[in-house]
Amino acid sequence: MLEQILQHDEVFKAPDSLIQQANVQDFDAEYARSIEDPEQFWGHWAERYEWFKPWDEVMAWDYPNHRWFVGGETNITLNALDRHADGPNRNRLAFIWIAEDGSERKVTYYELRRLVSKFASGLRRLGVKKGDTVVIYMPLTLEGVIAMLACARLGAIHSVVYAGMGVGALRGRIEDAGAQVVIAGDIGMRRGKAVDLKSIVDQAVDGLSLRHIIWHQRGPKNELHPGEVDFDTLMAESLPDVAPEPVESSHPLYILYTSGSTGKPKGVVHVHGGYMVGTGYHLRAFFDVKDNDIFWATSDIGWVVGHSYIVYAPLVEGVTSVFREGAPDFPDPGVFWECVEKYGVNVMFTAPTAVRMFMKFGPEYVENYDLSTLRQVAVAGEPLNPEAMRWAMKYLLDDGKRGFVTDNWWQTELGGPTVATPITKQAIPGSAGVSMPGVEAVIVDETGTEVPKGKGGLLALKRPFPHMMNTIWNDAERYAQYWEEIPDVYAAGDVASWDADSYITVLGRSDDVLNVAGHRIGTADVESALITHPAVAESAVIGVPDPVKGESIKAFIVLALGQSESEEVRRSIVDHVRRELGPIATPSGITFVEKLPKTRSGKIVRRLLKAQELGEDPGDLSTLED
Repeated sequence: MLEQILQHDEVFKAPDSLIQQANVQDFDAEYARSIEDPEQFWGHWAERYEWFKPWDEVMAWDYPNHRWFVGGETNITLNALDRHADGPNRNRLAFIWIAEDGSERKVTYYELRRLVSKFASGLRRLGVKKGDTVVIYMPLTLEGVIAMLACARLGAIHSVVYAGMGVGALRGRIEDAGAQVVIAGDIGMRRGKAVDLKSIVDQAVDGLSLRHIIWHQRGPKNELHPGEVDFDTLMAESLPDVAPEPVESSHPLYILYTSGSTGKPKGVVHVHGGYMVGTGYHLRAFFDVKDNDIFWATSDIGWVVGHSYIVYAPLVEGVTSVFREGAPDFPDPGVFWECVEKYGVNVMFTAPTAVRMFMKFGPEYVENYDLSTLRQVAVAGEPLNPEAMRWAMKYLLDDGKRGFVTDNWWQTELGGPTVATPITKQAIPGSAGVSMPGVEAVIVDETGTEVPKGKGGLLALKRPFPHMMNTIWNDAERYAQYWEEIPDVYAAGDVASWDADSYITVLGRSDDVLNVAGHRIGTADVESALITHPAVAESAVIGVPDPVKGESIKAFIVLALGQSESEEVRRSIVDHVRRELGPIATPSGITFVEKLPKTRSGKIVRRLLKAQELGEDPGDLSTLED
């Protein structure tokens, strides 16, 4: 029962020293101001940034469409680079990049602006201009970040594809974005080995009409074909002569694709103005980052966390960030804590999957390092189970004596923390927290009626906020569905519950979307990949509990006529999905079945498969065909 989940007899509180130094001292008053007068609240914060042209109005909301800082002109790189490179932060480190082998590169704000401006100059010479879309398929390197910022500086729209996705996923995103330029890496590094990315890109672009592919070549130099350009050569031949292009506040900054319950992935669009203001605010208000802190978001630029809290918000706010390429447990499970000690990390943003992995290895890998600088560990991407929270408090933060674990919930569509536990409020294990400033999160039934406190239902948002997506790329109807599925609210697609103090516990997806290690993967995406294998006639996939990933993918397959069950066929199917979608979407288990449970209208009943797998009651089966 949902109500049982709301019962808790344990809470955590941040040390008084952290609360007294918090950037937001009175969270309840801050929240009240943001709801009573959101235009004044967000307009005041936006004044800390530079604008080529001031806005005429803070927000225009023509339901379901919303725009922020209407009439204003800016460029996110004006604030992420120039504002600091031309000011007191000129020689402050912007980034410390760490390779898996421990080597590092450091760049100041002044140096980073030069690098970004040079690459933007090279892109401009190749014909990239304001409004163009550019796909970036690169590992977690400084060059990947430079490519993102250079596109933004020109007013071009970047679409980063995680460099672990397969041929089909990359090709589909290039085609949907209408990109004419692809920036790609030839290899990534994982567990001491070079991961071949070039062959994936070559297959994905085969037959596409592209103007240019820009290769960042870390391995042996490849022969370049017509239209192909070397990243380093382009940089060497360019001058740092590109100023940030003035763009309207609602000009698209990037497209980031995320899985839905049906059809192709959705191209979520975030924009220069509102996204800059909202994500920058939360770096200070929720993550509580100070000017001289070292901040580390352990994500990848292929995900929204990497966009918001590796690249844009820390730069906009002028702080120093660490980011690291490679596996979090290689060359040994203590490498994260070695980095915390070496660089004096103060605030870390990671995933529950990572915390559970560290738990599995045991506390000895933590206890070997001095973590005394670390005062906050924020987690998001999936529900944080109470056991993982207690472990992090005990072993990472000295039983909570010098730090705090802060949970938070948001989505690719929402850009930044939406429901969270700020350090001035108590933390309830298992609960994501309360609505953040500017957000009205509620739990409703299918009619949009709020359910009583102490009950469960569907998580919804009553109003937009600046860092919320503006649309779905080339699909306004799909964007509108978020606001039309449940009357008068944004439907988040999650089942949740809330208690008497409005603390929200997110229980999981209400649609056919899997959450594997914090990454949303549509059942339709995996099933579509499976069905293209010649041995597969029909397929269905479900998420099953996984002690580390949260969920893993289990596939049920009806074999085509003439095919028989064998380990060879099973391996071939798994390899096929890995090629099409990448490792994160690869089934961890396959069961061959004679038929799939369906309704009379032909819809696969995945909840029955899941109930059978977990030994649970499947509920009403009256609509089943058989």
